[in-house]
Amino acid sequence: MTRHPIPERNAVAAMFDRIARRYDFLNRLLSFGTDIRWRRRLVSLLPDKASRVLDVATGTADVLLAALKQNRTTQGFGADVSVGMMQVGLRKIAAQGFADRTFLFHADARALPFVANAFSAVTVAFGVRNFADLEGGLQEIYRVLAPGGRGIILEFSLPDSRIFRRIYLVYLRHVLPALGTWLSGDPTAYRYLNATIETFPYGEDFLRYLRAAGFRNCRRIPLTLGIATVYIGEK
Repeated sequence: MTRHPIPERNAVAAMFDRIARRYDFLNRLLSFGTDIRWRRRLVSLLPDKASRVLDVATGTADVLLAALKQNRTTQGFGADVSVGMMQVGLRKIAAQGFADRTFLFHADARALPFVANAFSAVTVAFGVRNFADLEGGLQEIYRVLAPGGRGIILEFSLPDSRIFRRIYLVYLRHVLPALGTWLSGDPTAYRYLNATIETFPYGEDFLRYLRAAGFRNCRRIPLTLGIATVYIGEK
C-alpha cells in the first residue's frame, strides 16, 4: 500500500494549530462520539500498575486524561509537534485537577526527549498516521519503552466488509471533508484526513511495521467493524 505523502513537521504542526480550538468538538461530532469509546478501549489495554505512560502525538491529551481518571497510571507524559493542541490539552488537564501528574513536551516522534527504557507503556491515538517517518517513530517508541513495556496504537483503518467499506468510503471521501471544512473553516485539514486514512497501512500490514521496529507478541483488535484498530506490541 502506498502511503499518502505526509507534510513536513512544521506543516503538520501548523495544520493542527489552526484547528486546535475546535478539534475536540469536531472529533465528537464527526465520529458520533465513538472516538471516546475507542480511546477508553485503548486505555483499558494499558498494563496493570503502569507507573509512567507516554502518549505520543498527544494532541489535546484525551488519552492521558482517560488513563488518569481510570487510575490506569500514576503519571502521564505527552509529546506533540502542535503547540496549539497542547495548549488546549493543558487547560483541560488543569481544569480536571491533574496538573501535578501530567507533563507535556513539544517534540517530534522521531526524536523523543526521554531516556531509553523510561516508560511502562507508550500510546498513540490517531497520530501514527501523521508520522513523517513511520519506521523512525516506531523505533523511538520502542527505545523509550521499558523492557516488558507495552506499545498501544489506535488508528483508523478500513472495514473488511466490502459493502460496509463502500458506505464508509462515501462518508470518508465526501461527507467528512465537507462537514469538517464547514465547521472548522480549514479546507485542507479534513481532506488530508481522508487521504491519509485510505493510504495508511493497516491490519497485518501495520503489524509488520511493529515487528520490524523490534516489538514482539504483536496483535490487533478491530473496532466498530474495522473503522479503527488497536495494535499492541511488547518490548
